[in-house]
Amino acid sequence: MLQTVKSLSLTLGLGLLISASSIAAAEIQADRYPESLLYDKPIKVADNVWSAIGQTQYYSYENAGHNNNLSFVIGNDAVLVVNGGASYLLAKALHDEIKQHTDTPVKFVVDENGQSHAMLGNNYWKEQGATLIAHSDAVEEIESHGPDGLSSLEKILKERAEGSRLVEIDQTFDDKMTLDLGGISAELIHFGPAHSAGDISVYIPQRNVLIAGDIAFHIRLLPIFPDTDTAAWLETWNTTFTAFAKDKIIIPGHGGPTDFATVDLWTRGYLEYIRGKVAVLIEEGGSLEDAYQIDQAPYQHLETFKELAAKNAGRVFEAMEFE
Repeated sequence: MLQTVKSLSLTLGLGLLISASSIAAAEIQADRYPESLLYDKPIKVADNVWSAIGQTQYYSYENAGHNNNLSFVIGNDAVLVVNGGASYLLAKALHDEIKQHTDTPVKFVVDENGQSHAMLGNNYWKEQGATLIAHSDAVEEIESHGPDGLSSLEKILKERAEGSRLVEIDQTFDDKMTLDLGGISAELIHFGPAHSAGDISVYIPQRNVLIAGDIAFHIRLLPIFPDTDTAAWLETWNTTFTAFAKDKIIIPGHGGPTDFATVDLWTRGYLEYIRGKVAVLIEEGGSLEDAYQIDQAPYQHLETFKELAAKNAGRVFEAMEFE
């Protein structure tokens, strides 16, 4: 019988359901797993499903670029890795962990989008014979921004970026793809526009686990990029994502496993909050400078708030002026 989120936390005793406020109160550690380039050791989310939870901060030499979640699913015939990682060596570090649980080969690597920490380790996995898979929009993102992303991370990670290089994605999809891992399957789903090009989620139906990726946030403040369409993100959330995700165990793109209610609060809740504040500001004839001063106190406990809050408000203002 599939476990619910509540029974999962009680049975495993891992404290997976972590509130945003408790994370904010916890001391930020430079490295929770010094024996490895991984920021933290992978945790078991459900049978066959593991995730190495990255630091909820920006890329740094100390976290070796592991600032997102790197997940893997073990089948009888194949292992699926979700996110190639930010570097060749980080991908190898994740593979070292996988080998502690199984000798089944990694046959599939799925990039949740085209961002650097999702794909710059892809060449390691290709060397292992894995098939690289991504959404067609993510491939365009990799082709247009990949070289700059690699150059940037080489400067940040220094020798920890050694061996990293861009490689072509082997297989793309637009809406949905199903992978048979042997005794367990993975459904790759594009719910619609979210925070970056080609954002996808991976659903493991036999375990009721949704590796939601960057469509869902709860521990750190969600980032709004210059090309993020927050109206479309909300439409995706309300029309396709919610109905599918509401009863699932959620592994977001950042932060530990949780439930739908939590990511709904800090993702949809924030998007509606900031868009509402900006709408009032525009109606009152406010300026971009005023947008930077919008009170976002209800979200100030989230990681990366100081770096992103004002920037987010400004980008929403610039977009909503023309909606």
